[in-house]
Amino acid sequence: MKKRILIISLIALSFLAIACTPQELQCEQDSDCVAAACCHASSAVNKEFAPNCAGILCSASCEPGTLDCSQGKVACVKNECQVVLNE
Repeated sequence: MKKRILIISLIALSFLAIACTPQELQCEQDSDCVAAACCHASSAVNKEFAPNCAGILCSASCEPGTLDCSQGKVACVKNECQVVLNE
């Protein structure tokens, strides 16, 4: 019985964590997420909230702490879109 209560509690907590995440950051898998900015992105959002980058020109500089020059990737981490920088 205690094991059943523990499992139900863990499921409830996971739903609560998702509910606390803003809708624009919610995800289930990496493909749900995209860069949050057209240029020098340092954060990510759900693809439904992707910025419109039509006609935007970005510099070719590799800004530190961004997705520039393959310094990181967009990922779904604990049901939240995030930028994961390479170490």
